[in-house]
Amino acid sequence: MNTIIKFSLLLLISLLSTSLSAKEKPAIQHAIHYGDINQNSFEIQNYLVSEKLDGMRGYWNGSQLLSRQGNPINAPAWFTKGWPNTAIDGELWIARNTFEQLISCVKQQAANETPASSCWSKVKFMMFDLPQSRKTFAQRYKQMQAITQEIKSPYLYFVKQYRLATINELETNLKHIINKQGEGLMLHLAKAKYKSGRNSALIKVKKHQDAEATVLAHIQGKGKYQDVMGALLVQTSDGLRFKIGTGFSDFERKYPPEIGSIITFKYNGKTKNGIPRFARFWRVRETSNKS
Repeated sequence: MNTIIKFSLLLLISLLSTSLSAKEKPAIQHAIHYGDINQNSFEIQNYLVSEKLDGMRGYWNGSQLLSRQGNPINAPAWFTKGWPNTAIDGELWIARNTFEQLISCVKQQAANETPASSCWSKVKFMMFDLPQSRKTFAQRYKQMQAITQEIKSPYLYFVKQYRLATINELETNLKHIINKQGEGLMLHLAKAKYKSGRNSALIKVKKHQDAEATVLAHIQGKGKYQDVMGALLVQTSDGLRFKIGTGFSDFERKYPPEIGSIITFKYNGKTKNGIPRFARFWRVRETSNKS
């Protein structure tokens, strides 16, 4: 009997330890592609429009800055000083076409650096939603404006929203952003309440389609790639598995994305089986962070 009790206690301790150590992903909202919506019933007048920032998704839980995977982001204490104790969904961002510079900064252990010596002094947290608010997006947008006015942090901003009247205006705005090296546009349904997961209340508009997947394995190359990585076996959030073998530089083939890391890939439509057509590697979105 004592053996059974000891075993049960050890099992309970193990389960508790696993539960406590497991990171919890923030319950955030994800966008669908503009190309996937019903164009016949779509009305642009119902949406607030903003630029899609080419940065790193971040989640402020009221006391700590986290990545979309739930990993702590080691921002200096002065960066988040005075921020509100409510959840904020946003984007760490420097400027257009500076994604690699941003990721390099985020990876640094910057806890003890001063603003004068830290790359974080160039970074801004651009908030675009308030997950815990029960109000509509149009109302949440006003709340975000009020937060920035009250906090007055040099590192906390809101993403500006505006209205469009026609699809032609949407296309013109998209072209304008792309010409300035921007990534695209985001459409927020003005009357929608915040809902975690992928849904039509949030739509991304880009010149190409892209998505994210987890790296499952490295596949050895053949021919001129026989000594390096030939392709990645990846899996999307809905369980779809396929290989990506193009879009890599020679350096990336020699030092491929870690197994478990999140990558972003570009594609052009899907097959009848749902597989992305012409899938090609774009960049690493988040590392596995196993340590």
